Amino acid sequence: SGGHAPRPPLSGPRSGFRRLGLRGMKQRLLVVANRLPVSANRRGEDQWSLEISAGGLVSALLGVKDVDAKWIGWAGVNVPDEVGQQALTNALAEKRCIPVFLDEEIVHQYYNGYCNNILWPLFHYLGLPQEDRLATTRNFESQFDAYKRANQMFADVVYQHYQEGDVIWCHDYHLMFLPRCLKEHDINMKVGWFLHTPFPSSEIYRTLPSRSELLRSVLCADLVGFHTYDYARHFVSACTRILGLEGTPEGVEDQGKLTRVAAFPIGIDSDRFKRALDIDAAKRHVNELKQRFAGRKVMLGVDRLDMIKGIPQKILAFEKFLEENPEWIDKVVLLQIAVPTRTDVPEYQKLTSQVHEIVGRINGRFGTLSAVPIHHLDRSLDFHALCALYAVTDVALVTSLRDGMNLVSYEYVACQGSKKGVLILSEFAGAAQSLGAGAILVNPWNITEVADSIKHALTMTSDEREKRHRHNYAHVTTHTAQDWAETFVCELNDTVAEALMRTRQVPPDLPSRTAIQQYLQSKNRLLILGFNSTLTEPVESSGRRGGDQIKEMELKLHPDLKGPLRALCEDESTTVIVLSGSDRSVLDEVIPLILSFCDL
Repeated sequence: SGGHAPRPPLSGPRSGFRRLGLRGMKQRLLVVANRLPVSANRRGEDQWSLEISAGGLVSALLGVKDVDAKWIGWAGVNVPDEVGQQALTNALAEKRCIPVFLDEEIVHQYYNGYCNNILWPLFHYLGLPQEDRLATTRNFESQFDAYKRANQMFADVVYQHYQEGDVIWCHDYHLMFLPRCLKEHDINMKVGWFLHTPFPSSEIYRTLPSRSELLRSVLCADLVGFHTYDYARHFVSACTRILGLEGTPEGVEDQGKLTRVAAFPIGIDSDRFKRALDIDAAKRHVNELKQRFAGRKVMLGVDRLDMIKGIPQKILAFEKFLEENPEWIDKVVLLQIAVPTRTDVPEYQKLTSQVHEIVGRINGRFGTLSAVPIHHLDRSLDFHALCALYAVTDVALVTSLRDGMNLVSYEYVACQGSKKGVLILSEFAGAAQSLGAGAILVNPWNITEVADSIKHALTMTSDEREKRHRHNYAHVTTHTAQDWAETFVCELNDTVAEALMRTRQVPPDLPSRTAIQQYLQSKNRLLILGFNSTLTEPVESSGRRGGDQIKEMELKLHPDLKGPLRALCEDESTTVIVLSGSDRSVLDEVIPLILSFCDL
């Protein structure tokens, strides 16, 4: 593929795609993720209490009802003793979950170290940590070694529970090494890998020291999925530019093996949110919120307290809106739910202090004894309270600086069946590619643009609100989590079946005995040979692409081939042509002068 950009991968399931109908088949699905969808608390030596966790992946796969799914992952707790491990394994089995037991050192190096401090910031365009750039590579290498060991531990658990025909669905950047582990164990395993974060441009990704090893591992999967076409395109570009592989409309090809790459935008179980609003507890919450904020428009932000969520930018834009539109000061309120995360990390502690300082300053500036413009909560809400909050909100504000998808925007739309509120959505969230036609898209770094969009949303006519909401509501309710998961699994089954057909259609090997006999009987023979890698000794490239002129100059004819080549060239019945993309001067150095050259 040279230095050219790869042709784009498909943006979703192929045209003419036949859904194979998981309903009724009950195909086994092993969902492998870093964390199990449960929270585990130890109540005694052999007693555990389990609670279903919240989260984007959990919300998505809760809607999949027609596959026999089991979850494999870490339970989030350290269990060093066998009694506790067996008790937890038994308790989790009732939830169709299978634990992977990681010790504290592995968790520290693999999860806190490589996943959270290396991969996560890089994939969200925050770059590699400064201290890792300045320090020796020993720390990085130990974290990467732990990452590979942890992935192998996940693979070992998969081996124990795998049955022939199972689909194995690996999730997220925590498990990029897992497809290789699985395929090395059994090449016939059906393996898919899906990334829930952005995949950065190749210019960002190439700074990762272990870039090639991770790409090659992911390419061991049969199907690689992303939320958006852009992320898929970046991945194919990285494989092309870093590994020198060929990008095709279907994915990435390596020595005849095609890894399919496509976009599968995730959804939610929208019916679950709509049903929640019919429950008495949610109705009470709705009435309480309406009474409390009567006469004021309600704006809402629901985010993890994280650098990529753009919470300071959101609050500063709201401040600018109040500055430029003082008539709205006592007519609008911003409710910001900021769920704490990684509270032991200094950068997150600094972000928390920064947000609190901005909120306090704005409330002091625009608030009164009876009302303040911003209500900020550093905690999560229970499900029904959150649905009620979505339902009474007039404007939802999502200002992510980078976000794989952002399902908050979907959840808000699902709960807006009657109110038909407005969604202001960052163009850097994956959801912008799905909900962009109905939302007001903004650049969260442009405070003025976001402030103007707030005014537009608050003053929007009912007809425009209705039109925008109708588009988003139709998308959210028809592109559900179940559709997403079923489509991915069906695509994986189809991809494996097609690969098997391609393998069967490969022409048989040349019958060597017959070919040698024909060759010896012929009076006029033409041999066309490649140069690089065919006639030369292997050159260590350290994961770099071809095109390094210094490396080219080091190419040497393989010593075992010098004699046979000379004998062939001295045979008057044989013409030998060597084809090469290398400079002629390179060939002059390493090929005997008796050969004829044909440079391409």
